Amino acid sequence: MAEAGRGDRPLVEVRGLTMHFPIYKGLFRRRVGEVRAVDGVSFDIRQGETLGLVGESGCGKSTCGRAILRLYDITAGSICIDGVEIGRASQATLRPMRPRMQMVFQDPQASLNPRMTLAAIIGEPLMEHTRMTAAERTARVYELMDAVGLNRTFANRYPHEFSGGQRQRIGIARALALNPRFVVCDEPIAALDVSIQAQVVNLLEELQDRFGLTYLFISHDLSMVRHIATRVAVMYLGRIVEIAGREQLYASPLHPYTQALLSAVPEPDPDYEAARRRIILTGDVPSPARPPPGCRFSTRCPKVMDICRRVAPELAEAAPGQFVACHLYPATTPEPTAGRTGGTEARPRAPAGQFQQGEPQ
Repeated sequence: MAEAGRGDRPLVEVRGLTMHFPIYKGLFRRRVGEVRAVDGVSFDIRQGETLGLVGESGCGKSTCGRAILRLYDITAGSICIDGVEIGRASQATLRPMRPRMQMVFQDPQASLNPRMTLAAIIGEPLMEHTRMTAAERTARVYELMDAVGLNRTFANRYPHEFSGGQRQRIGIARALALNPRFVVCDEPIAALDVSIQAQVVNLLEELQDRFGLTYLFISHDLSMVRHIATRVAVMYLGRIVEIAGREQLYASPLHPYTQALLSAVPEPDPDYEAARRRIILTGDVPSPARPPPGCRFSTRCPKVMDICRRVAPELAEAAPGQFVACHLYPATTPEPTAGRTGGTEARPRAPAGQFQQGEPQ
């Protein structure tokens, strides 16, 4: 884990991030409601670390990542990156900030222009944001291709001529073209074969150590997140329900939803797998357009209490460095800046082909 540049002030500060999408109905597009995709999310990410953001499909984690980079105009909240508030900034104000924050998208096939060559795709950010000459751009493109493990002879090929793993490497090279400090990885391995996933994750780790990158790593694969993340935030129906250091969260999850998620991750030891208790959640995730009152997990929680159906719990410190939004745990410290504490354990490298798919059902 790269430690250079890590200080008291986080690189990324998110406070009360809210992203609601209006629902329209009828010929005259009358607004009848809104989808609360992200509803009051707060966390910090320090320079050089990786925050894993996990949860079921539809919980709002990808929307959260895109909103942080201002790919959406947010409904409410504050986003501060590298000391600059961008939550309400205009597009003209955001333009000089774009080189500092980039994104690796989930589907490498859909995120690459099929009519552009590899060299043109990687070089496009350089044309938009720098004054490099053609020769300087070519040299930079080759440098980036070397960094992500692509042969220079591929420079004039088109995306359809590459495998899924190679296309994702192109996307990573494009994201690094402008030397960003913060990169949002939106499920970058979900569309890849299991045998390729570990290679891409190890590449991301190597690039982080080499360039001092800071990641928000969004994924539904809990096994993969355990390998790459420094800290992990668990999201449910638009809100973060728990955030803690990686080893702390995986060893002793506090929120019932986190416990259920981790119980669904397959274990390679057959004896341990047979002996452990699987937590099966009943019911479906409520609609984000009509979330339940109180705790949003109350409709499925096996430990639900009366207060859970009436009062929404606040994210607060229930154990040192572990923040949880649950009435089962009395708050010891209110959560103004959840995420400034957490483990910095050395990450194990991911051996190719040894990952289990941990997507909750």
